[in-house]
Parts: sequence; structure tokens; C-alpha cells
Amino acid sequence: MIDMTMITEEFMREMIGRTKDYCIVLLRTGPNRNMAGVEAIIWEHARRNFSLRASGRLPIVCPVNDGSELCGVGIFVTGPEETRKIMDEDPAVERGVFTYEIHSCRSFPGDKLPG
Repeated sequence: MIDMTMITEEFMREMIGRTKDYCIVLLRTGPNRNMAGVEAIIWEHARRNFSLRASGRLPIVCPVNDGSELCGVGIFVTGPEETRKIMDEDPAVERGVFTYEIHSCRSFPGDKLPG
């Protein structure tokens, strides 16, 4: 049995009240994923992600390399409309290398991956 901390009702209510809206983007293989020169396009996509991360708009970036059609997961602090604009201007999305889905979600400000 996994040892877990006991969470009270009061703690849950307090924490849920602190949640904030985010957008999760699921990046998938597009119709042009195997086109000539695709690695250079993906490199520029990655450079853009570093820039979005540095600006604070995309604090969590997770490339997926398991051979599935899922290529990455990102969590944006922007709303759905701004996130869609950001993604529509991505060089790999523009070229059909990737497609994406946006899902609105809620989480706790300050959450981060362990490092």
C-alpha cells in the first residue's frame, strides 16, 4: 500500500479556491511530418518554445518521443484565444508538420515538475 498524506475537507476547499485557468496543448503528428527539411522546421519550433518559456507564457514544455502520434504537451498561462493564436503562428503548425488541440484546465499556481 502506498503511504499517502491525509487530506482534510478544509484543505481541499482552500486549495481548490486557489486554482487558476490554464490551457493544455496536445501536439500531434501532422500530414507533413515526414517532408524534406522537416528537422530544420522542428528546430525553429523548439527555438520558439524556448522563447515562449522564457517569456512565461509556456512554463511547461514536454516533448513526447514514444513513437506515437502525440509529439508534445505544453501548459500555457494564456487563455484559449491567445493560445490558439500562438499555436497558429508556430512554424511547424503553419507547415503541417504538427497539428494541435487546446484544452482549458485549472491547476495550482506555482506547481512545477520536480527538479
